[in-house]
Amino acid sequence: MRPTGTVRTMRPSFCGPTTGRRSHRGWCNVIWSARTAAPTTRQRTSGRKWMDRSVLQNVSYLNSCLSFFLRQAEGFKEQGNAFYSNKDYSEAFNFYTKAIDACPKNASYYGNRAATLMMLFRFREALEDSQQAVRLDDCFMKGHLREGKCHLSLGNAMAASRSFQKVLELEPNNRDAQHEHKNASTLTDLERMAELSFEKRDFRKVVYCMDRALALASACHRFKILKAECLALLGRYPEAQSVASDILRMDATNADALYVRGLCLYYEDCIDKAVQFFIQALRMAPDHEKARLACRNAKALKAKKEEGNQAFKSYNYDAAYQLYTEALAIDPNNIKTNAKLYCNRATAGAKLKKLNQAIEDCTSAIKLDDTYIKAYLRRAQCYMDTEQYEEAVRDYEKVYQTEKTSEHKHLLKSAQLELKKSKRKDYYKVLGVGKNATDDEIKKAYRKRALMHHPDRHSSATAEIQKEEEKKFKEVGEAFTVLSDPKKKTRYDNGHDLDNDGGFDGRDFDANNIFRAFFGGQGGGFTFDSSPGTFYF
Repeated sequence: MRPTGTVRTMRPSFCGPTTGRRSHRGWCNVIWSARTAAPTTRQRTSGRKWMDRSVLQNVSYLNSCLSFFLRQAEGFKEQGNAFYSNKDYSEAFNFYTKAIDACPKNASYYGNRAATLMMLFRFREALEDSQQAVRLDDCFMKGHLREGKCHLSLGNAMAASRSFQKVLELEPNNRDAQHEHKNASTLTDLERMAELSFEKRDFRKVVYCMDRALALASACHRFKILKAECLALLGRYPEAQSVASDILRMDATNADALYVRGLCLYYEDCIDKAVQFFIQALRMAPDHEKARLACRNAKALKAKKEEGNQAFKSYNYDAAYQLYTEALAIDPNNIKTNAKLYCNRATAGAKLKKLNQAIEDCTSAIKLDDTYIKAYLRRAQCYMDTEQYEEAVRDYEKVYQTEKTSEHKHLLKSAQLELKKSKRKDYYKVLGVGKNATDDEIKKAYRKRALMHHPDRHSSATAEIQKEEEKKFKEVGEAFTVLSDPKKKTRYDNGHDLDNDGGFDGRDFDANNIFRAFFGGQGGGFTFDSSPGTFYF
């Protein structure tokens, strides 16, 4: 018997763009499934075979609906092509999506949408569409080519090579695939070179490699992060921050970008803010080893520096010096913080009278940061204390050129005055007294030195020794003449020229007259015996 019952036929209203309870893609899937599942349905009753006419009616109806969807999908595709040709990629994307919804089993629609997504720089989505296209049609050459280009843009050189190789199997003379295959090999070489350079700490070479790699793989976040990290290690913080910030705008949870952002702040001596970024990176990726190490170093460096500062404020300069030394060993890459630590240790060293070591520390600080004014000032003061006036003037000039303040001008003039004074005879040194010596101390010093170098005392010495002692005797008399006269001493101390003073002329100076006046004024004389170095009052 023929089965009884009514046949439920679908109304044409389903076939509109979004009418009915199902989307285009949903109805299209129903049609494909029904068409596949309804070939020749036969029922065997009492040995007789017959075809169910109701099923044939359904199949016919499904075929007509499928044709409708196919025509509609082709229309959407043509519209998408038109927008693509006019470089309106957003609209092209919308129409290719409608084509896919109408006919989800067509590989070329996914391929077209992938091409559009590539033009919109949405390479990850484009990769998904390309992969779907080749799943539907493994011989779809353009699908494999676009998949390879997406892999390449995202920095996956090995996957890109496999895709291009598949294209060359399908079409051995495809020039585009040949060219892109070479690019994938070049990218592999650049990755390897960058890895080796990073291990050698040749960060400039890594940046160079990543710049070339990004020209081939513009959407690779991994390459951008590596470049940004090396820029930070080179002290090029604004560039590194810019790269990291661009990535974070696209993906706020990117742990690598958060790490690099924190690294820049850490190297700019903003340690508290840096720690916050490191902690945030570890929340996103608990196994991020670089972020964990940087966070630990940042905390240790801050703690050790603060300990050193506290010891210095407590006048415990030895402890401060040691703590600053320990802090410097924590992270050699932290340029700005280490520059400050060197300068701090120099200050502690100066307090401990380790002036030469302090000068070396200031020089190390300046090598790390040649704009560090405090280091120049500290070194200049150490130069002044060690009477290296030319070096002091040079440092103060550098400071004054950078910051033209009245204080810096005064320091420069003081150093220039000391330099000028240092090029004259040092009368204090001739007499062997300090610059704050009293009149009595100056007289006592003259008495001692004059008797020591008097020519009569060396009458039996060689002509060479006599000449040298006579020179020293004259210098002692000259020094006493200036330092025993209040006006001349004041002018001398202020760095003025005494030759043009009208009160002292070295050409008319007679050391013997000074000697006789000094000793004659004491009510007695003295005589030297024939033995050199012996005299009697």
